[in-house]
Amino acid sequence: MEEVPHDCPGADSAQAGRGASCQGCPNQRLCASGAGAAADPAIEEIKEKMKTVKHKILVLSGKGGVGKSTFSAHLAHGLAEDENTQVALLDIDICGPSIPKIMGLEGEQVHQSGSGWSPVFLEDNLGVMSVGFLLSSPDDAVIWRGPKKNGMIKQFLRDVDWGEVDYLIVDTPPGTSDEHLSVVQYLAAAHIDGAVIITTPQEVSLQDVRKEISFCHKVRLPVIGVVENMSGFICPKCQKESQIFPPTTGGAEAMCQDLKLPLLGRVPLDPRIGKSCDKGQSFLVEAPDSPATVAYRSIIQRIQEFCSQRLPEGENLVGS
Repeated sequence: MEEVPHDCPGADSAQAGRGASCQGCPNQRLCASGAGAAADPAIEEIKEKMKTVKHKILVLSGKGGVGKSTFSAHLAHGLAEDENTQVALLDIDICGPSIPKIMGLEGEQVHQSGSGWSPVFLEDNLGVMSVGFLLSSPDDAVIWRGPKKNGMIKQFLRDVDWGEVDYLIVDTPPGTSDEHLSVVQYLAAAHIDGAVIITTPQEVSLQDVRKEISFCHKVRLPVIGVVENMSGFICPKCQKESQIFPPTTGGAEAMCQDLKLPLLGRVPLDPRIGKSCDKGQSFLVEAPDSPATVAYRSIIQRIQEFCSQRLPEGENLVGS
């Protein structure tokens, strides 16, 4: 697979998909089509809609199966434990929407109101939206090309009545393709706080995660930091730690040192995480004393601290 060129003009540039450096780029046709270009009136409409959303966080990874949706769900659970914090969780994994299952909301439906689509609420302060709510069966396959995915993401961002929200968490599919370009471009004018990058310790994961970090740099998306998931296994009986996925090249810590990015934390394996997700319950509540819960809470606190230091919308960072 050919990589995105190092001198990419940027997806929001007038030269997107048309410049000499775009030749051979796998995203050339999408950029040239203007699917997410600034000319799209939806960008201003979404900016207006997002004025009631204080913080917007994307959860990304170049690799599938590293626990993005599990982390997104528990980030939402953790933030929503404060009943004064309004949290929204948006699942834009169009072809593999697992958030309804993980959040215990399978079978729920989206309702239309005069102000748009109403999210499905798990708690009074935790709303969820996913294409999974629009399927007649959780086993239905979503077989869509890029433009239709793009249109669905646009509709989620523009037409869902989120209300006053402190944190909007966007769970994404693996890769650096249609869904990622769409959400970044549509939220570009609405001030995204940044991305949390999820990986596992082994090099086969880190290799793809580096591509995701490169994507973030190219589209000028701040990286909040990296989370190493499945980082060892601590035996609940003897407390001995074993490396199920050995970090053969130094794991996320070495990668973060090389790329000068914060390592937000490591979440060890705990079989109860998978069981909680299958039951649609919060692992943080189910296993409050687990080392994984301690790690989750520390990471959530660091993300909150990062967001609290971000400048208000309309102000620019020096040199940005």
